[in-house]
Amino acid sequence: MIKDLNDRSREIFRLIVDAFLETGEPVGSRTLSRRLGSLSPATIRNVMADLEELNLLSAPHVSAGRVPTETGLRLFVDGLLEIGALPDSERRELETRGHATGKSLPQLLEDLTSTLSGLSSCAGLVVVPKAEERALKQIEFVSLAPGRALAVLVSEDGMVENRVMQLPPSVPPASLTIAANFLNAHLAGKSLPEAKKAVQDEIVRKKGELDALTAKLVETGLAIWTGEEGGGYLIVRGQSHLLQDVSAAADLERVRGLFEVLEARETMLRLLDSASAAEGVQIFIGAENRLFAGSGCSMIVSPYMGPREKVIGAIGVVGPLRMNYARIIPMVDYTARLISRLSG
Repeated sequence: MIKDLNDRSREIFRLIVDAFLETGEPVGSRTLSRRLGSLSPATIRNVMADLEELNLLSAPHVSAGRVPTETGLRLFVDGLLEIGALPDSERRELETRGHATGKSLPQLLEDLTSTLSGLSSCAGLVVVPKAEERALKQIEFVSLAPGRALAVLVSEDGMVENRVMQLPPSVPPASLTIAANFLNAHLAGKSLPEAKKAVQDEIVRKKGELDALTAKLVETGLAIWTGEEGGGYLIVRGQSHLLQDVSAAADLERVRGLFEVLEARETMLRLLDSASAAEGVQIFIGAENRLFAGSGCSMIVSPYMGPREKVIGAIGVVGPLRMNYARIIPMVDYTARLISRLSG
């Protein structure tokens, strides 16, 4: 649609959106006339009326100026937005938080999400990948009581997960050691699905070396992770930033609804999973996604990769419709690429 606008309409539209993103206030024809110098307020009002008919602008109050609609913001982001480079100071801050030693992947993601939230003045959110998407390093079994053991899974990125597993009461402690040694010999560097297939193939080949109880223990030890459903888990930081532009009870109600959305883990995970399946930065403006309908908010999100350049999660921000897209888009993009580099 941007190509259908003449130069005058395009310039007036761009100035209105720029001013709205900066102030959050409606923009009037007199303000634009002073800025442009060459056009009268009457001429500008005619152009604004045409843009309103195209659903690119709206008038929040009678005789007030105009603000961009969600459709108008989408057109602006796709066709007119000039995205700059990430400032060196922000790049260094993200790099510093990312390169601190001794962090597991969840700690890295939490720190970078908090930093991203602070730099963008938006709520930051990230999906921590589920266990089966991460490369494995080691698994151990610890006897708890007859019929029960603790399975400890360590991934190459430093994440540790513990699960209690049920066993036949007749499993001796020695079988726990044999099973762990067997698994560790075949799972290093593999994801859980890859390790499961390799172990199942090996069990078939070495039936004589593994007694039935140990073989059952090996299969059970993998099944308690690969049998789980759903994605990873969601970290949200900086929700308070969403309250900065609240000026009325209606605004507060919209933000309260958004808080409920952010707490709806499964729903948000599905949205972020769909963003993970796409390439590059994804931008959701207002009601383009039903989760944000009526909230007056947008989301900018980008997938990040793990070992073997496989997409394992997504990181991004949620903020007001008038967020600084030109600044935040490269910020989210750089953060996702930084995580990919550090976790790959």
